[in-house]
Amino acid sequence: MIYKQFQDLKLSALGMGAMRLPVIDGDDANIDVEASKEMVAYAYEHGVNYYDTAWGYHNGNSELVMGEALKAYPRESFYLATKFPGYDLSNMPKVKEIFEKQLEKCQVEYFDFYLFHNVCEMNIDAYLDDEKFGIYSYLMEQKKNGRIKHLGFSCHGAMPVLKRFLEAYGKDMEFCQLQQNYVDWTLQDCKAKVELLKEWNIPVWVMEPVRGGKLAKLDPVSEGKLHALRPDEKTVAWAFRFLQSIPEVTVTLSGMSNAEQMKENIATYETEKPLNEEECKTLLDIASGMMAGKLPCTACHYCTSHCPMGLDIPHLIELYNEHSFTGGGFIAPMALSALPEDKKPSACIGCRSCEAVCPQQIKISEMMADFTARL
Repeated sequence: MIYKQFQDLKLSALGMGAMRLPVIDGDDANIDVEASKEMVAYAYEHGVNYYDTAWGYHNGNSELVMGEALKAYPRESFYLATKFPGYDLSNMPKVKEIFEKQLEKCQVEYFDFYLFHNVCEMNIDAYLDDEKFGIYSYLMEQKKNGRIKHLGFSCHGAMPVLKRFLEAYGKDMEFCQLQQNYVDWTLQDCKAKVELLKEWNIPVWVMEPVRGGKLAKLDPVSEGKLHALRPDEKTVAWAFRFLQSIPEVTVTLSGMSNAEQMKENIATYETEKPLNEEECKTLLDIASGMMAGKLPCTACHYCTSHCPMGLDIPHLIELYNEHSFTGGGFIAPMALSALPEDKKPSACIGCRSCEAVCPQQIKISEMMADFTARL
């Protein structure tokens, strides 16, 4: 395992993200606990020492499962991260209540890393209103008391949001978690965000390195180009090698959902093989071709817990992207024919509750209407 220096700590360059743990019968809330424990054990035994969870992952059950899995190991032998769930504005007045509950759920007395979760356009005003909500003051107090060892934030917002947050709290932020991969390097202006954080001397943590699994397999032509450059490198490894090429990246979090993915990713992180100039250009050219017309959903499932109709929004977006990309075809209509009428895009009532918590700021209601019209 490759390790990166962070202050006086050595962190595994690959961290285990707990947003996509194995589940039973496709139910995101029903985590396969035994399979998850086995994955944690494998990660721990192979040098992974950073574990990332959050209040909202798996409908609130990720923290419970990670706490149960990690209690088998000496507390000082791993680093645990979780987050204040500001992606939901109703949580803003509850920072003390939520923080205390998180310690209980994770069965720990302190968090090694704690984040303002998902700083974005929707919540930046609330995050910065310390007089009304006191989130910053409370978290700084917990850091002073030793219940937070390192304080940082994750950000899905555009550059103006990132700048506002840094201007307000940047002097106290020790790390920033960004959605970063070779597609979002330009699509979400990630290159500029990394450069801005470098100016603040804030190291980068990476989330969505494989973009919800979308970069694990490419079209045959693109894969052929990559294979010609590195015959022994698997397609998914290119996503990680790209991140290894960015000096500001300290920890890369991968939300592995089965043991096979974990073993493959850990094997990749046994070595550091950054891309050269030609390889990087080839990969970014491939990314440019992939971006045309696709909605940037990462299947985080925040939206599904806020949909009054119980729609499987990430799945519908996936089908929409496929239908749009191919200009029609049979795949989306065939998949939708298996769904009841009240679970199809036409069942969307346009309430926009999902959009209020979408980290990617996708106009989901407009997508549903367009999808219905196309079908």
